[in-house]
Amino acid sequence: MKQVAQNKKTGEMSIEEVPVPNVQSGLVLVKNRASVISAGTEKTTIDNRKSSFIERAKSQPDDVKKVIDEVKRAGLLATYKRVMSKLDSLAPLGYSSAGDVIAVDPSIDDIEIGDRVACAGAAYAYHSDVILVPRNLVARIPEDVSYETAAYSTVATIALQGIRQAEPTLGETVVVIGLGLLGQLTAQMLQANGCNVVGVDLDRTVIDLANNTGAAMALHPHDDDVLGAVMGITRGHGADSVIVTAGTKSNDPIILAGNLIRERGKVIIVGATPMDIPRSPFYQKEVDIRISRSYGPGRYNSVYEEKGHDFPIGYVRWTENRNMQAFLNLAASGKVDTDVLTTHRFPVDDALKAYELIEGEKTEPYIGLVITYDEALDTEAKPEPAAETSAPAEKKGDPLTVGFIGAGSFASGFLVPHLHDMSDVTLDIVCNRTGLTASDMRNKFGFRKSSTDTAEVYGEAGIGTVFVGTRHGDHAENVVNALNSGKNVFVEKPLALNEEELAQVEAAIKANRESGLNNVMMVGFNRRFAPLVKEMRAFFQPRHQPVIVHYYVNAGYLPKDHWTHDPKDGGGRIIGEVCHFIDTIQYLTGETPVRISAENMFTDNEQVVNHDNVNIHFRLSGGSLGIVSYVCNGDSSIPKERITMSSANRTAVMDNFESLILARDGKQSSKKGTGDKGHKNEVQAFMQAIRDGKSELISIESMLATTRATFAAVKSLQDKQTVAL
Repeated sequence: MKQVAQNKKTGEMSIEEVPVPNVQSGLVLVKNRASVISAGTEKTTIDNRKSSFIERAKSQPDDVKKVIDEVKRAGLLATYKRVMSKLDSLAPLGYSSAGDVIAVDPSIDDIEIGDRVACAGAAYAYHSDVILVPRNLVARIPEDVSYETAAYSTVATIALQGIRQAEPTLGETVVVIGLGLLGQLTAQMLQANGCNVVGVDLDRTVIDLANNTGAAMALHPHDDDVLGAVMGITRGHGADSVIVTAGTKSNDPIILAGNLIRERGKVIIVGATPMDIPRSPFYQKEVDIRISRSYGPGRYNSVYEEKGHDFPIGYVRWTENRNMQAFLNLAASGKVDTDVLTTHRFPVDDALKAYELIEGEKTEPYIGLVITYDEALDTEAKPEPAAETSAPAEKKGDPLTVGFIGAGSFASGFLVPHLHDMSDVTLDIVCNRTGLTASDMRNKFGFRKSSTDTAEVYGEAGIGTVFVGTRHGDHAENVVNALNSGKNVFVEKPLALNEEELAQVEAAIKANRESGLNNVMMVGFNRRFAPLVKEMRAFFQPRHQPVIVHYYVNAGYLPKDHWTHDPKDGGGRIIGEVCHFIDTIQYLTGETPVRISAENMFTDNEQVVNHDNVNIHFRLSGGSLGIVSYVCNGDSSIPKERITMSSANRTAVMDNFESLILARDGKQSSKKGTGDKGHKNEVQAFMQAIRDGKSELISIESMLATTRATFAAVKSLQDKQTVAL
């Protein structure tokens, strides 16, 4: 299928051929029939990506600060790789479309195949033949409404939310500053609400359009007496509300709004405009200034948008979805006319011509730009394979032919490049939930094929090794499927999120061993492969006494609604990340945890997850002690990781994989590192183990012990007691 995309690094626009997505939990698969380009928003995005890195830095100081903080915490090399990996990738465009439902997750019972729906969401409603959208971001299209009109729903909903912030009543006078697409829709819906609408814009074309579609008047701020006209229509009082829908770098709309508004009136900011608010007249009139946030309640709320949990109508009357429905009903009744707004239509093959208009490469007036899609497309949705523990298939495939599942920035920055550099390794299929990301990785690293269907990877006879870099909740299932398909498997941490998943993995390993296949299974515990960690371990060899290892992790804050905290997707930070540090302690000591106790910091700050600030104590099988101090409340100027290890009058201190101090008999020596956390070494070691015919690189017992130790740490926190393993 075809999808519009832009390269984040170069800004180059393209029409990509990408695989059709598969249905997933809580989502609806939609064959687009039309999508609308939001010229203002998309132009801003496009221009930013076409600008130089210096210009981007100037326009995004908050992002620059985040990068600087990350350098301080994680080191220059790791941060550089992560940033460049994200930049050197394709990004989708679009957030407002309409089409036909072609597949529905079984958990959704109020949307059916064949339904005509409007779709919303910057992460979902792309300019693409087929899209995958959460339930709360699709709304049924009334019978008398066309796909093209319905495709305006998201943009119209943004306008409608601005109107709701103004709370207009019948007969009020509302000024709309900025008569582009957003302003035109705002003006039409205000008229439907019984308001007197005064439009203001610098462009005579859109002024004429507003005058022709029912505005009381539409004026030019420089050529017309806007203040006099507003005072005339309001008997000298001023406008009840001013809605600013302009997108500009000028502060003029705010100044004009202050002049036009009546005493205690409302000024609503919808468009991207500066807000340098002059004290007078806003103070003198005691103006109520409000900022409208996108489509309405539910926006940026992962529980609503991603998990499909609606807000009860008795508590939240107008959510994102109900705003979409309201616009569609207005369109069905003829109170909103989008046909007069559509100036250009482009089939998806010619979509880049629309962006030539937006970028000024063609000098034609435009307002509504619609992309259309062929009705016919091979979109048969294939269900994802379920985890099973049946007997594995006979060993098949070239072990040096690789399939990759999960094509995110971590995989493309820290794993795939090392495979690509191996002359004897063949990159066969890359699979990802989103087809554009899979296609981008295919093109970047030379995979034979991209896909959104994991069954293609497991069913490909030529593939002998699978790498899994998905979200945590898919790890165990993919390990089981890989082993049952007779393939070696490398899975990013964690191995599993709970005992049930781990039991399935163990059963698959056992069946694989009993069948004589002995495929290599390894979890990406990369830190044990880091050069300075290996030197730290060697410093204590031969070791005849127990050790104490303290691993301090300045992890940084993650919002509560981040997917890592989701029990099904991420499992939390202890299971999802602390496993790294437990494995490293096992590697340094050569011992496994036998008893665990944990204590977390308690705070009444509802934005903080208490388990994100924790001390975990391990008694190890050889008498050693391990401590992990994992904090999210530390300062970003402090390095992310420090390991201190002591035994038999020896001490070693490693800071952030950049320096190592070794002390013995009153003397110290130091070694410098590059920040190398061992990613390259682990990938090379894994592939070499396959070449050498080994069945293990890290022992299965060690990986299982690490995973169970994370479960025990969580249980210790929950039960407030020590847990024996």
